[in-house]
Amino acid sequence: MKTSLKASVALVALAAPAFAQDIVQADSEWFTNGAAAVEARAAATPNTGTARNVILFVADGMGVGTNYAVRLFAGQQAGGLGDDYVLPYEAFPNSALVKTYTINGQTPDSAPTAGAMNTGIKQRNEMINVTGDVMVDDCQGGLDAAPLTLLSEIATDMGKSVGIISTARLTHATPAAVYARTVNRNWEDDTAIPEGCGQVDIAAQMIEAMKAGTLDLALGGGGRYFVSADVTLDEGYTGVRADGRDMISEITEMGGQFAWNAETLEGLTPSLETGPILGFFENSHMEYEADRSDEPSIAEMTAFAIETLSQNEGGFYLEVEGGRVDHANHGGNLARAVADGVAFAEAVQMAIDMTDASETLIIVTADHEHAIAFNGYCGRGSDILGLCLDVNTQGVEGTEPLLAADGKPYTVAGYLNGAGSVITEQEDGTWSGARPDLTEEEATDLDYLQQALVPMGSETHSGEDVAIWANGPWAHLVNGTMEQNEIFHVINHAISAE
Repeated sequence: MKTSLKASVALVALAAPAFAQDIVQADSEWFTNGAAAVEARAAATPNTGTARNVILFVADGMGVGTNYAVRLFAGQQAGGLGDDYVLPYEAFPNSALVKTYTINGQTPDSAPTAGAMNTGIKQRNEMINVTGDVMVDDCQGGLDAAPLTLLSEIATDMGKSVGIISTARLTHATPAAVYARTVNRNWEDDTAIPEGCGQVDIAAQMIEAMKAGTLDLALGGGGRYFVSADVTLDEGYTGVRADGRDMISEITEMGGQFAWNAETLEGLTPSLETGPILGFFENSHMEYEADRSDEPSIAEMTAFAIETLSQNEGGFYLEVEGGRVDHANHGGNLARAVADGVAFAEAVQMAIDMTDASETLIIVTADHEHAIAFNGYCGRGSDILGLCLDVNTQGVEGTEPLLAADGKPYTVAGYLNGAGSVITEQEDGTWSGARPDLTEEEATDLDYLQQALVPMGSETHSGEDVAIWANGPWAHLVNGTMEQNEIFHVINHAISAE
């Protein structure tokens, strides 16, 4: 179809930006801020240098919705309304949406999603770093399949150091994807392996990776899976292994260092010269940020890891997981989820401050989202943990709580399913329920469970997209709508570029 010259000129005129003096609202702060943001993007030049370092931040279960809640919470904690707050990684110049489905799951779990980011291929639910033609619990199939090449192995072959940090157990799905291959993500220690299976448990795989030099630093929870039941660790708990191994001693005896609380981590030498570094700060998952006592924060662990790994002139690959955002969402407890989300954001800021963006690729994403949802029409200033307040037509802050058709107020956020369901089982086995009346004080309590619809003991993941943000070499490859396994390929391209 041909376009006339007159029509072409008209189109160009429409496309050209208007001069600021011609626009009535040009003096508005909203206007000037928007124009400045676009100008900054227009002036940006892609970094096509080689990524000496890569830090992959994964906030487990912190999809777009949960991130929105974290943003508001952080902004409101800082004394603002929350909506306009910018989390550290939200200022990155490159972002995209990521599809999280797996080979067999419209809704994923953390095992195949983390595996996709560490191998470059989609995988099956409940499995970590195993090819898609092997089924869950297929011990022989897992042994016969060619072992997938891991990003940590590629980085090691390039002379880089490798580290993992997690507020969950280090044998949990997301950190395990850095070093392990298993047909069942729950086989975290030897007592979980079926008799005659031949599969090596996840904890043992982690220690073997440290001995082999493909994993140099590991900080998180899950100490019970690394020692036998007759070993009592400094924190006072015993192990669960049946094979009699004390894997912590195996590491320290080869010259490695070990920490079990914030004080002992601070006392370690940030160096890999004598051996790998291992830290277990809980027998299972680490404490929620809102309950943290003598454990290091995720930001403190990140700082120590970067200080240690950056001594390698060849660079490093570090995966940092904020694992307990996911667990709080599963519990329907938004207060703890957003507190851990803010702690995660502080870890990202720590990494930004401690690295050079010209040589360090930082990627921030999530493995999946949860069944979180948001009510309307809340006025600005409504506490993200509290009641949905009406819009004040004379200003910006909310006033009185909005009421539903049942005459009762409702919270800004809720879950589609979970332990906070308003539908409960009666003594006669039937299910019924009505929403309880609710005050702001009750809704904002740390232990409050958001109201949910479908009754479940544990709230579920959802299959919707998550966001990804990137800064540093080749960060501009993060754009559009991506498959989750493409994250691996962005990293691999960035560290391989010449």
